[in-house]
Amino acid sequence: MLTKDQFATIVMTIFVWGFAGALFGALFAALYQVLGLLGLSGWHPLVIAAAAAAMTTSAFYSAMPVALVGAMAGVLASIGYLIATGQEVELTAIVTVAGAVGIIAGGFYAWVVKGGGRPLAETLTGLIAGLLAGGSLALAFSLTGSQIGMFALAAGVVALVGTFFQISERWLVTVSAGWLPGALSAPVVAGLIASVVGASIWILGGTTSALTDANARDTIHHVVNYIPPGLLGGLLGGVVTGILLELFGFHIEEHPE
Repeated sequence: MLTKDQFATIVMTIFVWGFAGALFGALFAALYQVLGLLGLSGWHPLVIAAAAAAMTTSAFYSAMPVALVGAMAGVLASIGYLIATGQEVELTAIVTVAGAVGIIAGGFYAWVVKGGGRPLAETLTGLIAGLLAGGSLALAFSLTGSQIGMFALAAGVVALVGTFFQISERWLVTVSAGWLPGALSAPVVAGLIASVVGASIWILGGTTSALTDANARDTIHHVVNYIPPGLLGGLLGGVVTGILLELFGFHIEEHPE
């Protein structure tokens, strides 16, 4: 019979890891397809998409206040960009504008709320976990010659990233947070999140914009079609991985100081 505390822990684990996995899976699926359409092939889309999605998700998972500042800055900057350009959505421009505003907002946050280098340390830990996960899967696919769908791919990447992140976080964040410059930590993380938000608005805005040509609309629709299976796969992978890690003693409420 489960106690009240055990039940609450299970529910919290499912919620946190499910949300993080779904966010990761949707972002990973979109990035993976965009990179493929940009001409990257082989292991490059898998590793780059896994690393970028892991950085973003780890920021939300472990540095929520800074991530929210970056997300808000990205939304406001993207809206301002759309108003100024008359709904013409260009990926490079909107990402640059959103990232710049995110850096400024993150700098203001760092000035108001004095903190150390932990947000950046957590994000870099996510980057390392993403590189390891993407590289491991790319190597496995290369050796076996197998291919899997986006649902299974997202679930597998989330499981590996979550495992690598939780195992390495306890010592890697503790070591790196002390020497990473606190003044740059929040601006860099907020700028990263704002850039991701800008890219997301490019995908959504490009899908509905009347000014987008037919080829561009088809391309964006192709990307969007892969987001639902990526989201669901990430959700499943996150929930299963979170429960297993909880059973092995890696608790979500434990973070290095």
